[in-house]
Amino acid sequence: MSPAKKKGSDSKKEEPKAKAPAAPAAAKPKETAPSPSKPKEAAPAKTKEGPKKEAKSAVPKPIKIKDGKAKEKALKAKKAVTKGVHDKRSRKIRTSVHFRRPKTLSLERVPKYPRRSHVKKPSLDQYKVIKYPLTTESAMKKIEDNNTLVFIVDKRATKSKVKWAVKKLYEITASKVNTLIRMDGEKKAYVRLAPDFDALDVANKIGII
Repeated sequence: MSPAKKKGSDSKKEEPKAKAPAAPAAAKPKETAPSPSKPKEAAPAKTKEGPKKEAKSAVPKPIKIKDGKAKEKALKAKKAVTKGVHDKRSRKIRTSVHFRRPKTLSLERVPKYPRRSHVKKPSLDQYKVIKYPLTTESAMKKIEDNNTLVFIVDKRATKSKVKWAVKKLYEITASKVNTLIRMDGEKKAYVRLAPDFDALDVANKIGII
């Protein structure tokens, strides 16, 4: 009995050996599965590129033309054909015989840096224009009778400068200024005050009287 069992057991053991070669057969399709997928991917790529090229070659893109310039050219050509090249000359109607050049705008200079190291002071300020007031008898008579003050002023001072200097120094407005150069070379100014001011009061304020 024992040998028979051994034979049976041997046959049972041999049976799984016959099944073993089936495993590589099942493994083969796994290896072959990726191979057909590669040509499938390549094929659609070729088909996609093909029709695009055909479409480009078949339908050309229209050339864009700027309508404004083309239209202007066409209108000019039309005008030249219908009316001719030589247009009628229009002349300016003139109402006066004088010809004047246009005045150009002249702006004040705005320098980025000073051109001189120090700013020049005005040569005649209010203190230089009026030297001193006269206190002679004739000058006092002018103050009382004619509401006029008499000053010795700078030789270069004009009547308007004397007016300006009197206003700056004594805060009075002069209605009229008369000047003369004396025998000794000094300039005398007769400053007539406005009716609002009294010459006697101003003389007291200055310190003449």
